[in-house]
Amino acid sequence: MRHPCYLASEYQLQAIAAMYRVVVPALLLICAVPVYAEEPTITITLRDHQFVPPEVPVPAGVRVKLIIRNEQATNAEFESTSLHREKIINPGGEITVFVGPLDPGSYEFFDDFHGETRGRLVTTSDPWTKGPAR
Repeated sequence: MRHPCYLASEYQLQAIAAMYRVVVPALLLICAVPVYAEEPTITITLRDHQFVPPEVPVPAGVRVKLIIRNEQATNAEFESTSLHREKIINPGGEITVFVGPLDPGSYEFFDDFHGETRGRLVTTSDPWTKGPAR
């Protein structure tokens, strides 16, 4: 039976230190992955029957979170046949739409209640391009 004031040997201390040098960085890396995996968020505003900005650069090959805000006094409907999305936005409200991962190209969207109100997502081949300021 060991004495209650047992001290670890030099070998045991070295083994514990080696374990910490491996385990602690691995845990930090595992915890950091969700931060880096977060999808880009891009805000589009409906103002005076126009999408602002009308052309939105987004990275190809990654999922993108779009926040569409309606700053008008009337309802609007964000719709895109190429993105397969359709959502009504109340006056002063906002919606969230997830798209992608998208292939490089152009994807049109419009306000179904006001057909002349149009915009488009333009994907870039660089997956790390963040797009416009959020």
